Amino acid sequence: MRPFHLDSSMKTMRGVFYPTGWMVLMFPGEQEARDAARILADKGVADTDVMLLTPEDIRRDLLGAAGDDDMLPSAGTEGDTVRRFAEFARQGHHGLMVHAPEAKSSDHVMELLRDSPISYGQKYRMLVIEDIVDASTPR
Repeated sequence: MRPFHLDSSMKTMRGVFYPTGWMVLMFPGEQEARDAARILADKGVADTDVMLLTPEDIRRDLLGAAGDDDMLPSAGTEGDTVRRFAEFARQGHHGLMVHAPEAKSSDHVMELLRDSPISYGQKYRMLVIEDIVDASTPR
């Protein structure tokens, strides 16, 4: 697992977070996210395909340094999705970004993490954000 690094391929032309081919999975805390990353690594998912997202990363890089109020409005759901990640981050949730460009890859990740406490998850596909997990609102 590597630390989160936002690059230009993870944003739309308008600058909104949209990492096509990646899953973003939120966990109640850092330890749960690290445990999930260890499961993935133990089952052969490359360290380069998994990034840890801290609450600070979400506030700084997904919402921007100025916070939610300065996010550009979006015609799609990507802005709402980022705000949802921010709600979880405010509650101390940590995330994993897992590169899974194929449906088979994301299905495999979800099978490996079936017993993990994922609080919220999205898969970013070309032009579609797919709900993976929405267990509850932030606690």
